[in-house]
Amino acid sequence: MDIRAFIGEMEELAPPVLAEEFDQGRIGLIIEGRPEITRVCCALDVTPAVVKRAVAASADMLVVHHTPLWTPVTQVTGCTARILRTLLAAEMNLYVMHTNFDRADGGVNDTLCHLLDLTGIMPMSAGRIGTFGSSPEEISRRIGGNIRIWGEIGQTVHKLGVVAGSGFDPELIEEAQVMGADAFLSAEMKHAVARSAAIPCIEATHYSLEAPAMRELGMRMGWEYIDDPPLIRQLT
Repeated sequence: MDIRAFIGEMEELAPPVLAEEFDQGRIGLIIEGRPEITRVCCALDVTPAVVKRAVAASADMLVVHHTPLWTPVTQVTGCTARILRTLLAAEMNLYVMHTNFDRADGGVNDTLCHLLDLTGIMPMSAGRIGTFGSSPEEISRRIGGNIRIWGEIGQTVHKLGVVAGSGFDPELIEEAQVMGADAFLSAEMKHAVARSAAIPCIEATHYSLEAPAMRELGMRMGWEYIDDPPLIRQLT
């Protein structure tokens, strides 16, 4: 497939117009490689391990959720240098779908809702809300564990607000409460936000909430998904 046709297909899946303003210049074709696409890999993050496996798979294209070039690049050193050196040497394209894929139909938040088996799903300004009707332990089981609960929570979560990724924003939590949620699921909680949250918050890892969408996308498109979760060790 020609690279232009590939980009057109990706923009249908996750229209750039859906992206947050801060994603301007950080989504789409970030690194240009070979003009013909025959083999595609996908992952959540561009890590050295992911790039190495994509090269070993002879991929022409790597599709990810998070760009490796988040801030203006004034020096190419360290991990960034290793990643870019490998991608450029392999003439591999890098395509990023971030907040546009979060908001897209069938994207990151919809995949999370499906994983949790939510029903009666409604959109929030960023995220989704739906009926759950089971325990916090069941949420943990479905997303692979490593959750923390902030606040008093009942044995049954009847209605759950979800924002995949880093979504513990007071306005989003309040929006979920107004829409009837009795708990809110996201990642990367801040102490001050937790102390003022209107409803109990369930904190998961960023990876566990967003990686399922990239895995599902890979299955849907016939790509190779490369799993590279962060190493987490819990001490008690």
